[in-house]
Amino acid sequence: MSMKPIDNSQLLSQMKTMAQAAGINEAISPTNINTQNVNGQGFGNLLTRAINNVNSIQQESAMLARQIETGDGGASLVQAMIASQKANVAFQATMQVRNKVASAYKDIMNMPI
Repeated sequence: MSMKPIDNSQLLSQMKTMAQAAGINEAISPTNINTQNVNGQGFGNLLTRAINNVNSIQQESAMLARQIETGDGGASLVQAMIASQKANVAFQATMQVRNKVASAYKDIMNMPI
């Protein structure tokens, strides 16, 4: 099984495109994806921010759904459905990242020394 090398510029470009499509306002650049900061908390902070972002998207979706259910008139059905799908996609992406990190950790732990 041969593995192709990863082109970081192409990966970064794809991440920017997906972030723009998802409506994420924070720009993705090598400076704010740096995983090695002085305290060693870079990856943890990045992961925490990503999870908090997914949480806020899900809360917004739930709020719009409640407005539809109660008939407050603050949101249209279309807005609620778009928010629901956006929350679903964000959650699924987060789960895929979690699965990949867990798989990578498992592979590393099974490597012979």
